Amino acid sequence: MPGKVSLAANQYYAHPRNYFWRMMEAVFGVDANLPYEQRCQQLLESRVALWDVLKTCTRSSSLDSDIVSSSIIPNDFQHFLHAHPDIQTIYFNGAKAEQVFCSHVLPTLSDDQALIQLYRLPSTSPANASVGWTQKLQQWQAITR
Repeated sequence: MPGKVSLAANQYYAHPRNYFWRMMEAVFGVDANLPYEQRCQQLLESRVALWDVLKTCTRSSSLDSDIVSSSIIPNDFQHFLHAHPDIQTIYFNGAKAEQVFCSHVLPTLSDDQALIQLYRLPSTSPANASVGWTQKLQQWQAITR
């Protein structure tokens, strides 16, 4: 779920200390300084879909650890994956996204959809300071392999 800064900007990863767009520049060549709509278009041209696991939730801060479990409503991946049957892998930006997907989305998928590879990447959030940029970049480059 986007943090407060991203929700206010109506943009994914709008917090200036989040490394997501810098990571997309390093991995796919998406210019992190372009306007948001152009960055998103470049991701699509790189065959990358960007979507939250959660449609909505309640939390007191921007931290994933503050998400109230009983408030979780996931996005409709079943229909999304049906509309995009060529998707082979879903990459998660951090452990919480993977955990929520596995507990709230995976049980709703068809047998074929449930065979899609799942791959957790280190979070690009500034809250994930224990993993350095170089290590994050090495792991995120798995997307292009």
